[in-house]
Amino acid sequence: MNTAKFTEKKYYVVLIFVISLFFFWAVALTMGDVLNKHFQNVLNISKSRSGLVQLSIFGAYALMGIPAGLFMKKFGYKMGVILGLSLFALGSFLFIPAANMVSFNFFRLALFVLAMGMATLETVAHPFVAALGNEKTSDQRVNFAQSFNGLGAIIGPLLGGFFIFGNGEVENISLDPVKDLYTWIGVVILTITIIFSFIKVPSLKDPHAEDIQVSESENGSIGDVSDPHAPLYKQRHFIFAVIAQFFNIAAQGGTWAYFINYGVEKMHLPEIQASYYFSLSMAMMMIGRFVGTFLMKFIAPNKLLAIFTACNIVLCLIISQSWGWTSFISLILLNLFLSVMYPTIFSLGLKRLGSKVPQASSFLVMAMFGGAVFPPLMGKIAETDIAHAYLLPIICYVFILLFALKFYKPKTLK
Repeated sequence: MNTAKFTEKKYYVVLIFVISLFFFWAVALTMGDVLNKHFQNVLNISKSRSGLVQLSIFGAYALMGIPAGLFMKKFGYKMGVILGLSLFALGSFLFIPAANMVSFNFFRLALFVLAMGMATLETVAHPFVAALGNEKTSDQRVNFAQSFNGLGAIIGPLLGGFFIFGNGEVENISLDPVKDLYTWIGVVILTITIIFSFIKVPSLKDPHAEDIQVSESENGSIGDVSDPHAPLYKQRHFIFAVIAQFFNIAAQGGTWAYFINYGVEKMHLPEIQASYYFSLSMAMMMIGRFVGTFLMKFIAPNKLLAIFTACNIVLCLIISQSWGWTSFISLILLNLFLSVMYPTIFSLGLKRLGSKVPQASSFLVMAMFGGAVFPPLMGKIAETDIAHAYLLPIICYVFILLFALKFYKPKTLK
């Protein structure tokens, strides 16, 4: 029986601050999907061009994944967090000149810088939380922190819908609410950055540093299946996890980017009401994580991943048929089954990697570039029929299903 503590008293303050990061980057990430529809209204751009919002956000993830990992390795967790928060705040403040210039490209630049901060935080925060206590409870801490990520994903659309779309009675064609909202976000993040810079972080050790020793002591012939000393490019399960994560975020990015469009065009909802339904969908994701965590006590993670993936294939087929509320409820439920995909693919991809976990985490964060690829492609289809655009994520789910059924097993390539 595992009697290890969740964490230790000396880590309490640091843990609270790091967990708050999961909340804040989720707020910013999901708010970007509210911006899609508003930019279509105010800047008179097409759906496919508004999909470049996601390209700006997830393109930053592709760029910053490895540099953030290297920065963390050289300067430590604390400086990694400060770098991420600083970029986050800078990107938020860049919304001021972007709004003043009424420039979509300037907004994309602001989102790119902001997302560089989010990517840095995501790369650093996962191993940081894992290191704040006994290695036996590291998974518990990461899952606990991810719960606040789910809460942030609910708050983001609510904030965006309320401040950007207003009361929903008349179409808001001003960029001032966007400027004001992101100015306040920048102030909050800058304040957190300053406070965190004065907090003393106790000495930490990588909880994965003992993974190799534990694995070798428990499995003398581990090389028959996987060799944790082998380079990452020879770890088959890790390579396929990166591919699966790419397609997972591709499906997620496309699903979120056009949720409000679907609500407005197919269900004839006001934009603010559609954004609230989007928030409800994010609540489904948080619920799904709790349910998934519970189910994993009885179902192997890869099997649960396969079941949830199959469910989303069916839901996408229903969504594409434009069956009124049946299809819209299916769209809301997509996030329930998307919920376990990111953390499960992430954890399965890091199995038997030992001290290479921080480096591997960087690549898995970079895989979020998938979210930059699919929204513009779905936007092209959505120009004709928003419902038919939801057939495209099925391609993603097929690849994830293959990973869950076959390629998740740790195996070293010869």
